[in-house]
Amino acid sequence: MAEPSGSSKAADRRGGIVIPDDWPGYRLDLFTYPAHYSEDLDCVYIPHGVIMDRTERLARNIMDDLGDHDIVVLCVLKGGYQFCADLVERIKVLSCNSSKSLLMRVDFIRLKSYLNDQSTQDLQIIGAESLSVLSGKNVLIVEAIVDTGLTMKTLLTHVRSFRPNIIRVAGLLVKRVPNSSGCLPDYVGFEIPNRFVVGYALDYNEYFRDLNHICVISESGKQKYKV
Repeated sequence: MAEPSGSSKAADRRGGIVIPDDWPGYRLDLFTYPAHYSEDLDCVYIPHGVIMDRTERLARNIMDDLGDHDIVVLCVLKGGYQFCADLVERIKVLSCNSSKSLLMRVDFIRLKSYLNDQSTQDLQIIGAESLSVLSGKNVLIVEAIVDTGLTMKTLLTHVRSFRPNIIRVAGLLVKRVPNSSGCLPDYVGFEIPNRFVVGYALDYNEYFRDLNHICVISESGKQKYKV
């Protein structure tokens, strides 16, 4: 995870693209999306094409820092699967078309800490028993979203118990929340306000994973899919 650095360039790279609190998003009628969600979304917050461009930039940053090393990519399921797949694909392309090469293997772990739109204290780590392969390895954890950072801190403590060589974290989204632990990824896609977003594999009770854009769920959508 990111630590204080004297390099302003490194700090800027960690911060990601900042979306201001008053950003209204884009009108839904400007984009295509599944018709079954037509009453369940407020706006398109980050279009799919913008996500792809930012992911390519993160892949380049990772190649600059970790190129010519072997790494284990640890994908945090379920929400991180799409970001991880796209990030790994772009790293693969760079490995074939640059002076650096990055040998990767990919492993998976599943975390569950949300009920409806609230993070709970009950963190479930599924697949943790297989992480002995991380011993002595360079590890890149890929997570879709970090809000308070408590879930990530718990995961990092668990991963460190397997004594990897280094740990880096790539997070597509970092949410600005008042109770943040200050635990930030090393590579950040976007910093967003404290709004509940779905799409691009981010879910609300397992719905909305089939949505390409990152969108803000509406109150009626929350009620419709509430458990």
